[in-house]
Amino acid sequence: MTAVFVTGTDTDVGKTMVSAWLVQHWRAAYWKPVQSGPQADCDTVAALAPDARILPSRHLLSQPLSPHMAARRDGVTINLDDFTLPAIAGPLVIEGAGGVLAPLNDTQFMIDLMEKLGAPVLIVTRSGLGTINHTLLTLQALAGRAIPILGVVMNGSIDPDNRDAIEHFGRVTVLAQIPRLASVTASSLAALPCPIPPP
Repeated sequence: MTAVFVTGTDTDVGKTMVSAWLVQHWRAAYWKPVQSGPQADCDTVAALAPDARILPSRHLLSQPLSPHMAARRDGVTINLDDFTLPAIAGPLVIEGAGGVLAPLNDTQFMIDLMEKLGAPVLIVTRSGLGTINHTLLTLQALAGRAIPILGVVMNGSIDPDNRDAIEHFGRVTVLAQIPRLASVTASSLAALPCPIPPP
């Protein structure tokens, strides 16, 4: 099995769309270890990549909050010992919740789960104003743990200057730029070339 962990620089940067895009083009399985809120990302991925194998979340939380707060509202505690990398054949796309420092509990963060699972990380970021700072902070946090970084995917209007800045200052490769799509559907993602090979 080969796996990649998809994280974002913020909420709503397009992690789920990018995850579905990868799942569809790689013919990969999909796993969201922690899901917060009633709008399950696994349902979105299933709709955008109909042939995908969707693995069940380890924690399915009812409130659309940070994992530690959603878990507290549901009366559960998230621990790193709850998670084991699924043993499956073929590629696996793992989607995180929030960014690298989204808390899982009172002492551990999403980055701790990334470190435990050991998959290279793909960072999804916006293309517009503010992305340089957010992306460089995310890269810095991952580098501080020596977590392997696969690269960056930028979402939104094409911005060559921001791309160049992220690659220069972050010493990372922007693997793809996804333009703003009129509608996000299985067919629109299928029509969008994927230059990223499975890890």
